[in-house]
Amino acid sequence: MTAGTAYAIETQQLRRVYPCRPGAGTEGVPALRGIDLKVRTGQFVVLRGRSGSGKTTLLNILAGLDRPNSGSVHVLGCDLAAMTDQDLTIWRREQIGLIFQSFGLLATLSTYENVELLLRIKGADPRESHRRTLEVLELVGLSRWRDHRPYEMSGGQQQRVAIARALANNASLILADEPTGELDSKTSHEILAFLRNLVDTTRITLLMASHDPLVDKYAQHVLTLKDGALDAVLK
Repeated sequence: MTAGTAYAIETQQLRRVYPCRPGAGTEGVPALRGIDLKVRTGQFVVLRGRSGSGKTTLLNILAGLDRPNSGSVHVLGCDLAAMTDQDLTIWRREQIGLIFQSFGLLATLSTYENVELLLRIKGADPRESHRRTLEVLELVGLSRWRDHRPYEMSGGQQQRVAIARALANNASLILADEPTGELDSKTSHEILAFLRNLVDTTRITLLMASHDPLVDKYAQHVLTLKDGALDAVLK
């Protein structure tokens, strides 16, 4: 990240339109309608909104997984429009952590292997990869479960594995898409409390998309997204 950058995320008039099927007779389906967003470095910010409001589309663009039709997007001091797909892949692997609702773990791999795989793909030194994997598993409280496979663990434990994987590359920014969507309320509270403490102690930046009202208690700022536009600041 560029030294002295006050904002981890800055977008201006960000627009994304999905094309309609041939012969549909319309110009496309707008998913984002001129998003102006600023997220300060080291904060826990939540995007609230119903399904179809544009939350996932926005996260995908911020992660460099999709490109807008117009507007600018700067993440961790980088202009994503100026980067090639290969550049984005390397940048994402080096600086971004992604957490998904469905956990995204490989069922045949152990907890340790699910986390260490990311570092192996990154090309990290095997000894450093081993050290870092054990470090993040300790951080999320799963050292004792390092040899367990996902089906042997609770939903909350699986999500902690996903968090450990997102942290393994020393990410500066975590983008989380409905990370409590498949968890009960007690486990959701535990995961959200852990994430808030992580932000407070490490100064990592966390942008979470969620429709879960529980997030309001833990986030520093809550924004609402409605029909592809930022509708209000709730907190």
